[in-house]
Amino acid sequence: MGGLLPQASTFAASIDSLFIVVLIVTGIAFVLVESILITFLVRYRHRREQKAVYVHGSRRLELAWTIGTGIAFFSLALYQYNTWIQVKATLPDASQALVVGIASNQFEWEPTYPGADGELCTADDAHPPRNILHFPTGRPVIVRIKSEDVIHSFFVPELRIKQDAVPGRQIEFWFEPTLPGQYELACAELCGLGHYRMRAEVTVEPQVDFDAWLAEQTGAAAEHDFCNVAPLTPADSARGQAPADSARGQAAASAAQGAP
Repeated sequence: MGGLLPQASTFAASIDSLFIVVLIVTGIAFVLVESILITFLVRYRHRREQKAVYVHGSRRLELAWTIGTGIAFFSLALYQYNTWIQVKATLPDASQALVVGIASNQFEWEPTYPGADGELCTADDAHPPRNILHFPTGRPVIVRIKSEDVIHSFFVPELRIKQDAVPGRQIEFWFEPTLPGQYELACAELCGLGHYRMRAEVTVEPQVDFDAWLAEQTGAAAEHDFCNVAPLTPADSARGQAPADSARGQAAASAAQGAP
């Protein structure tokens, strides 16, 4: 669609259609409201020879714009319902999809891929370099995302996907890439002083090329392994600490107590 980024996933066209419809509706509302505002500014501007007159208003007019606005918003909600269900409320069959785990932390993305056994969080897992992601075309991808510290946001504009990573939760979302290419994953949530550099390189490629790339990845544990990100405890949440930070703090305290 002209003026927008390339559509690189199966539901990109539906989301772009929603964007255009909302833009048209809000554009019409903007022009209408601003036209009325300018008309009233000119027509009822201050004049020395004219005295102010109290006007109670029109109940019919107030009802009309209230009901009209409500109908417009409700119509938009109905129009987007099927797309919302497709993108956010339905997951493809995990047995037919590529399931990828991503641990987000300040300020990196740490991917974990299933190895030859096809299962995530086993000894066969593959851990590519941080901030490097590959996805195959023509196959659904289910991403399970966690955060080690604060809220981050997985955002790849070409895939039309954006999902927050919330500490203490594992969140699943999906997409199916359709257009091979190089894209950028950016954190879309202000997550600290290094937020601007929390980026990853996303490669979308045919299944054969993806399989060859995945076979090259080692099974060594990553520094921030998705499968080892523990949920926050109430004490961690109260202190604003991530589990890893809490464990390091406890280890340091124990060492201090044992020192002479």
